[in-house]
Amino acid sequence: MTRASAWLPHAPSAAAAGRVFCLPYAGCGAGLFRHWPRQHDSIEFLPVELPGRETRLAEPVAGSYEDLATAMLEALAPYLDVPFAFFGHCWSALAAYEASAQLQRAGLPPARLFVSSQLAPQDGPTGRMLEMNDAELADDLGATITALGGQPHPDLLALYVEVLRADVEVSRRYRRPRPLRLSCPITAFGWTDDDEIRPPQMTGWQECGDATFTVFPGDHRRFIAAPPELLAALAAGLPAR
Repeated sequence: MTRASAWLPHAPSAAAAGRVFCLPYAGCGAGLFRHWPRQHDSIEFLPVELPGRETRLAEPVAGSYEDLATAMLEALAPYLDVPFAFFGHCWSALAAYEASAQLQRAGLPPARLFVSSQLAPQDGPTGRMLEMNDAELADDLGATITALGGQPHPDLLALYVEVLRADVEVSRRYRRPRPLRLSCPITAFGWTDDDEIRPPQMTGWQECGDATFTVFPGDHRRFIAAPPELLAALAAGLPAR
C-alpha cells in the first residue's frame, strides 16, 4: 500500500472538478462516510483514513491536531491540483482547520473550509467526551456503529475505545487562543437537534475567517446518512475549475 492510498481508501479521479476531503470524527475511520456517494455533480468526496483506525489500526494515533495535519498534507499533496476543501465534523473540524492553516502558511490555502458541530479553536476545548469514562465512551461508539447500520461488537468496542480516548486527549490539549485567520471562506454547519454543540455556539468561527453559517435539520450524527442538502452545500462551496 502506498503512502497516499493508506490515507485515501478511494483513488481520486483525474476528471474531478473539485475535491472535498472528509475527515472522520473522534474514534472513527473512513468507514464513517460509507453511505456517502463518491461524488455530487463533478465534485468528489474523498474520505480520509487516519492513523490508528480501520485499515491503519496498527499505526499510532497522532498526538496532536498539528502533527496529524502535517502527516496528512504530505500524503494528500498530489491531489491538491484542483479546487479542494476539507470537511470536518465535531473533533475532526479542528483537524480540518489545522490542515487549512498549515496550507495557508505554505501559500496553498484550500478553496474553502467546511466545519460542522464544533466550536471555533479559540473557544474550546469543550464536549461531553472530555468527562466520559471508558464505559461511556464505549456506549457512544456503539451509538455511532448503530447509526452506520452495524452491530457493536464488544471486542472491537474495547479496541476502539483506546483510539477514542487518545483522540479525546488530543482535543483536551488543543489550545488556539489567537487562531490564524484563514484567507479562504469558512462554512459552518449546525444541526437543529444537536444536543452536543448548539448552532449559536459556533459563531466564533467568524474570528477564523470569512464565515457563513447554515443550520440543517437533524441531530449530531445526521451527517452520517449523507443528507442531500449537506452534499449540495459542499459541492456548491467549491469554485468551478
